[in-house]
Amino acid sequence: MPKDLPILGRLWSKLSPKSKKQGDVGLAAADDEPPRVSSSSTMTATADMERVFRYFDEDGDGKISPSELRSCMRAAGEELSAEEAAAAVESSDSDGDGMLGVEEFVRMVEAEGEAERGRNLREAFEMYAVQGKQHEEEEERRITARSLRRMLRRLGELRTVAECGAMIRAFDLNGDGELSFDEFKIMMH
Repeated sequence: MPKDLPILGRLWSKLSPKSKKQGDVGLAAADDEPPRVSSSSTMTATADMERVFRYFDEDGDGKISPSELRSCMRAAGEELSAEEAAAAVESSDSDGDGMLGVEEFVRMVEAEGEAERGRNLREAFEMYAVQGKQHEEEEERRITARSLRRMLRRLGELRTVAECGAMIRAFDLNGDGELSFDEFKIMMH
């Protein structure tokens, strides 16, 4: 599993129902199903997060220490150094006690989720983008009507350059006829 994947993302991929293989670690619960972070209701998502938190909180003290984080990662087949675990906890430890309470844990998971969404959005943008016009003294990748048409065609969606241009104009904030990454992000939300 790639080391650049966020710590909890690596663990979550091991614990999620989609990746469950024989011998994988799962979260123990009354229904023996691992929690699903992407639940449709906020209440279920909160309950799922609390179940994950309790799984990480091995000693039941209401806090997750760096060593507990390491232990959970190890149980899922991932090695995490003491330094990596301490850095992960420190990044979300708002009260300075060197451990994560449930609220801090939720913020850390949400921050990692947001970072992952940003990476996925960048990947999607790169599929459509080409080297763009000179913008403010540096070239950047942009989505043009032609590059959008080319990618849509690969996906089985037949559109004319004019139709693609109209799609771009709807989100082209600076009126240059192309979509920057920032304009693409707005379009995708």
